[in-house]
Amino acid sequence: MIELASTGRERCVLVGVSTRTASREALADSLDELELLADTAGADVVARMTQDRDRFEPATFIGKGKVDELRALVQEQRIPLVIFDDDLTPVQVRNLETALEVKVLDRSGLILDIFVARARSSEAKTQVELAQLQYLLPRLTRAWTHLSKQFGGIGTKGPGETQIETDRRMIRTRISHLKEKLDRIGQQRETQRKGRRKHLRAALVGYTNVGKSTLLNILSGSDVFVENRLFATLDPTTRYVDLGSGNAILMTDTVGFIRKLPHHLVASFKSTLEEVTEADMLLHVVDVSHPSYEEQIAIVQETLAELNAADRTTLMVFNKVDRLADRGFLGEVARHHPSHVFISATRGINLMGLKEALVALLRQEFREVTVQLSHTEQRAISQLFNITEVTEQRYEGDTALLTIRMAAGDERQVRQLVREAGGSITSAPDPG
Repeated sequence: MIELASTGRERCVLVGVSTRTASREALADSLDELELLADTAGADVVARMTQDRDRFEPATFIGKGKVDELRALVQEQRIPLVIFDDDLTPVQVRNLETALEVKVLDRSGLILDIFVARARSSEAKTQVELAQLQYLLPRLTRAWTHLSKQFGGIGTKGPGETQIETDRRMIRTRISHLKEKLDRIGQQRETQRKGRRKHLRAALVGYTNVGKSTLLNILSGSDVFVENRLFATLDPTTRYVDLGSGNAILMTDTVGFIRKLPHHLVASFKSTLEEVTEADMLLHVVDVSHPSYEEQIAIVQETLAELNAADRTTLMVFNKVDRLADRGFLGEVARHHPSHVFISATRGINLMGLKEALVALLRQEFREVTVQLSHTEQRAISQLFNITEVTEQRYEGDTALLTIRMAAGDERQVRQLVREAGGSITSAPDPG
């Protein structure tokens, strides 16, 4: 099946395959998203081509007849780019480019291209370069000899070594340097997080383009970059948010998730995504007006599981209710997600309700108390640092005073530990 559209900037064809595990409806949704990705990257989709198959063709991903049909289309329309909705092997890319005589890109390559263009900070640029090199290494051609300029020519080529082997070795060296740099950045980020521990922390997570940055701007009065395109935000941004009645929280905007997000990209953005794993709670923002919002929720939850953050205390924030012609189904949404709130960030609908839900959830899930122990009880003090988050530590004579923040589920263990050490616990005053 082929669908033609108007031409524009760099023109491209999208190619997708539906199998037994992927329905035509799911493929159509995925291609819609791929078209948005192509638009973000600066290309206009002039045609879509789909195929039903029991399995992918090992040599060319699609069948030989479909390859011939695709070649006729790109030659007739003079289309310079073909984008596949799934990841292709290096062999498949080589075979397809030979058969089609045009540039062939897969979904991961397209996402990486967008990330390269969107990276602004030193950290984001380092993360993107690492992901790009890891993606390109098995697809290596002779195009990467420029890396020798960064590491010098001495010792970069052995006797009888081919140029392709030299390039691979230089890329692996560069990957090693980038990983070391990201480790240092990760240590710096951990130092920054330690400085924020006097405040509870929440991370905004969700599918890309659901309104996370808009919500952070409105709640904090800041000016985080917002654009109605996929992956507008790559760098995490943390802002102070006043929840009212003496309550406040530090809220961090994170990179949006997406279908088939490349695993190596998730790994490269580890230091950024640690903001999710280090947060006290998550605000999972959902575009409830999107026809596939349930699938988007599932994709975000799968990615959180990959980050070992699936068990985090989570408030479901269903955004863009102003776009719904019929809100009758929201009752069903509420029944499936007990911890929820419905809002519109752009219209300012129910933002006070969101703040109240946050305060209620924080009071339900976390306790902040002051622990008094003898300064000689170093074992108990050390255990408190392991079990809880110590936000302040001071000494008055022979007494150690620790202000701690603990999850509600840990309270019994903490109280028993303090009691056995001969100490006492004083509840922090209620700011409200």
